Amino acid sequence: MPSPSAEDTSVQQQERPVVRPTDQDEVAAAGSELFGGRAGRWARLGDGPLTPVRVVALTMIGMFALGMVQKIPCYEWAWFRGATSQYTHACYSDIPHLFLGRGFADGLIPYFDRLSGDMQYLEYPVLTGVFMQVASWLTLTPDSDPIQQREQMYWMVNAGMLMICAVIIAVCTARTHRRRPWDALLVALAPAFALTATINWDLLAVALTAGAMLMWSRGRVLAFGILIGLATAAKLYPVLLLGPLLVLCWRAGRWRAYGTALLGAAAAWLVVNLPVMLYAPEGWRKFYTFSQERPIDFGSFWLIITQRTGKPIDVETVNTASVVLMVLFCAGIAGLALTAARRPRFAQLAFLVVAAFILTNKVYSPQYVLWLIPLAVLARPRWRDFLIWQACEVMYFLGIWFYLAYTSGGDKHQGLPQEGYQLAIALHLLGTLYLCALVVRDILRPEKDPVRRDGSDDPSGGVLDGAPDAFVLAPDPRAAGQHQARAVTENQVEWGTARER
Repeated sequence: MPSPSAEDTSVQQQERPVVRPTDQDEVAAAGSELFGGRAGRWARLGDGPLTPVRVVALTMIGMFALGMVQKIPCYEWAWFRGATSQYTHACYSDIPHLFLGRGFADGLIPYFDRLSGDMQYLEYPVLTGVFMQVASWLTLTPDSDPIQQREQMYWMVNAGMLMICAVIIAVCTARTHRRRPWDALLVALAPAFALTATINWDLLAVALTAGAMLMWSRGRVLAFGILIGLATAAKLYPVLLLGPLLVLCWRAGRWRAYGTALLGAAAAWLVVNLPVMLYAPEGWRKFYTFSQERPIDFGSFWLIITQRTGKPIDVETVNTASVVLMVLFCAGIAGLALTAARRPRFAQLAFLVVAAFILTNKVYSPQYVLWLIPLAVLARPRWRDFLIWQACEVMYFLGIWFYLAYTSGGDKHQGLPQEGYQLAIALHLLGTLYLCALVVRDILRPEKDPVRRDGSDDPSGGVLDGAPDAFVLAPDPRAAGQHQARAVTENQVEWGTARER
């Protein structure tokens, strides 16, 4: 059968019906009753002004605004009247405190100007430092105004910039899987997203990573690499996505695409970092030395061990053990990718490797959940499982602030004692492991994968979507061949033959 042209392929993809979660997900169907129930057979969705992507974007704006409302007690007074109140109201944010603590209020330049106190330089990656500096320039309150008003305005400016990042995340997630734009409602409605969005500046890296995932899904490998490089210049975790991509490109024989992405990532990272590396090397190194020297901190299973045993663990020992555990997890993920009867989807492996990093790290700040939310939606878009995980993360969000209220409240002891906080950490760990276990099951049993139920192969896979295997360690070669033949056949009939794009 002759292969259709690229133009025909695009038209065929657009003609395929959009997947409605209410038709496949019982929780989504039950939730739709709040808005009149699931869509009928004659409903014409996406023809009017409220397309799925626009609905997702508007929902994200609304939820982000609710997250800002949740910070009102701190914005009005709790950030400025001692430590305990911002914990009892669960509205803490690093942003206003670092405006003064990292020299932005005094006009200091990150990485170049030395700070007073224990932290001599800004301890964030360069692109995040640029983001923080731009926000300080946009904070137009005069220096003569009270510092409280300037901190409030700095937080508000950052919140506005982070809201733009949040909308980008939602839109990119909605567009990554062409036929499943409604899945991005999980991102927009995620309670942990709204609660943690303005704690720190993580949304910048998450937005760049979401954009990179979109670019890869469209076969734009160089754009993917550039965005991953920029994301890594804002936060370290996005570089981890190059690992599972290496394994998948190895299995599919797409070495050229991977090389292009890798070179694009390295070049983008260097463009951002090289000027600071050359002219302010001590300031540039601070993020990396701080990450190495940082002791066991909140949210990690390492903290549970030290609190339960009463014995501190040397930082170097924890660093080494964390690296070893991460390497073991990554080896397991690579083995899974190369031995699964059907090649896993990119989003599945990306979620697993970032989750492994979070689970083995010596610190888990509550906003780190933002790293996982878009990847979780692309990896397993099931409302029940997603909400179970989100419930665990919300409990951890409350647990860390109430624990800090307990430890900083003196003799009042208002909040959560140590044992309660350990339970909150355990809930976070178990919730993440639960979602990881489901993703692994979907890889081993593709018929359980919600994304593949309609015959799709890897909608976010770009050049990997429908590509035949070039190297595989499948335990049953016949099973692998059957799965691959079905994927290639569907790809030829409905999307066109696999090709380098």
